[in-house]
Amino acid sequence: MKTYLWIEDRIGKASYKFWTAFMHETCPQVIVESKMNNRELVKAVKGLTDKENRYIIALDNSFDNVQIYMEQKILKEAADKRNNVFLLNFICFEYTLLEFDKLIDWIYAPEDEFIEKRAGAIAAREKLVQIISSNDMNYKAIQEILDYDSNLHNHNIEQLSAKLLFDLTRNTGFEVSKGNLGECWRQNCCEWADRQEDDICGLDQTKLSLKEKMKSIYWGTSLHREFQNIGLEVLV
Repeated sequence: MKTYLWIEDRIGKASYKFWTAFMHETCPQVIVESKMNNRELVKAVKGLTDKENRYIIALDNSFDNVQIYMEQKILKEAADKRNNVFLLNFICFEYTLLEFDKLIDWIYAPEDEFIEKRAGAIAAREKLVQIISSNDMNYKAIQEILDYDSNLHNHNIEQLSAKLLFDLTRNTGFEVSKGNLGECWRQNCCEWADRQEDDICGLDQTKLSLKEKMKSIYWGTSLHREFQNIGLEVLV
């Protein structure tokens, strides 16, 4: 029996790069497949006839995006009809990295000037993770988040998470945008090809392997609970 992870993002996107690296180190038996976009992912699950293999579905659960909410509803109905389809309950790839408990410690060295320059983004991230982890989804009422994003009323949770993660990681080896996942998320320390002498992060002294990084992300985010909930065997 094979196990597949179906994701909505295209090959080459940051999310695809993350999932392939993460699963290779934690669940190498799982085959990661891109379904190109969220609609095609939902369509693939609805049309699934294979009853022998297992399918893990990673569709963004952006709770304040009406379109995504409706697609999640359709997806759940399709999954409930099949014994071999399991849904991951996560907001989005960017939020998963935002909630990582070692994020700030990794991307900034202790005396990094970015800690002061990006204090507003750091505070917004801390408050966002606090409120979401408490199951209170009213993040748009939090002052630190309002101070950080002056256009918050036009953004949903996925858009805010992507903006916040990029602002925290830009100009570092951990930079994350829609199309880019920094090499420091995908390689051993310090194998960043373009690393400059002054590119010092919070891992400068510890020098983690990629497997150690992925293990930390597994335990430092909600992924460990989600994987345990669906009975996925993890090599950590």
